[in-house]
Amino acid sequence: MTKTWIKETLYDHWGQRFCVTQKLVHTKSPFQEILIFESESHGRVLMLDGIVQITERDEFVYQEMLTHVPLFTHPNPRKVLIIGAGDGGVLRRVLEHTCVEKAVMVEIDGAVIELSKQFLPTIAQEAWSDPRAEVIVGDGIDYVSKAADNAFDVIIVDSTDPIGVGEVLFTDSFYKHCARVLGHQGIIVNQCGVPFMQADELRETSLRRAQFFPHVSAYVAAVPTYVGGFMTLGIATKGENPCHQSVETVRARARKAGIEGKTRYWTPEIHVSAFYLPPYISCHLPSTPATC
Repeated sequence: MTKTWIKETLYDHWGQRFCVTQKLVHTKSPFQEILIFESESHGRVLMLDGIVQITERDEFVYQEMLTHVPLFTHPNPRKVLIIGAGDGGVLRRVLEHTCVEKAVMVEIDGAVIELSKQFLPTIAQEAWSDPRAEVIVGDGIDYVSKAADNAFDVIIVDSTDPIGVGEVLFTDSFYKHCARVLGHQGIIVNQCGVPFMQADELRETSLRRAQFFPHVSAYVAAVPTYVGGFMTLGIATKGENPCHQSVETVRARARKAGIEGKTRYWTPEIHVSAFYLPPYISCHLPSTPATC
């Protein structure tokens, strides 16, 4: 029996492929091509414009690190803005933090939200119906440009790479507005690619954020389906240096939040150690690892 394979198209000369058991939906929205399929190895997979965004099997790595690190770094994250993240996984993890009073999610492509609800329900689970959640189908750039000063404590940007629909989320103007709408201890986190293959993404994003935030760094997560080694998550803060937390402090906050022991990748030890970067990654940051 001939097997059906789907190849990711992120890189021209290197990639991965998935053995497909069933295509669930393949459509084109006004913004991008959307494909969700059942794979033999990774459960259901979401691809946008031919690039893997999330899989059921390893989504917990990316979602936990993108969410729990900034929320356990900010001293009191009550209001959180999520840009992108149409599958709902980040929203779910944000709402696990009982201190969060409001989580606003702005996703430009409503089709991603609706198809994720239908075909990837395990990722967001009950987050869509949480009364603290406000889900907006709209332009995140426009939303941030119009938001009030000091409106949020944490901004989490879960976007595609800086091409196509995600390109405008990596500009000077966007980061300038993010700094304005964040409170005095505000934090912004966004994915900065796999530096083994996308070093320019980490370097350029860090330099842009350094114009508006006193502390700019990155931390890493090993997500199997983001091929090329560590994925970097860029972090910039208006408050304390995020590299200076202790395991004991992070553990105490996780215990208070009721999250300790309930994660599959994130732990207080992983949280702290993720900021200690190998030189091939840290050399692309405005400040080298002396910041940690």
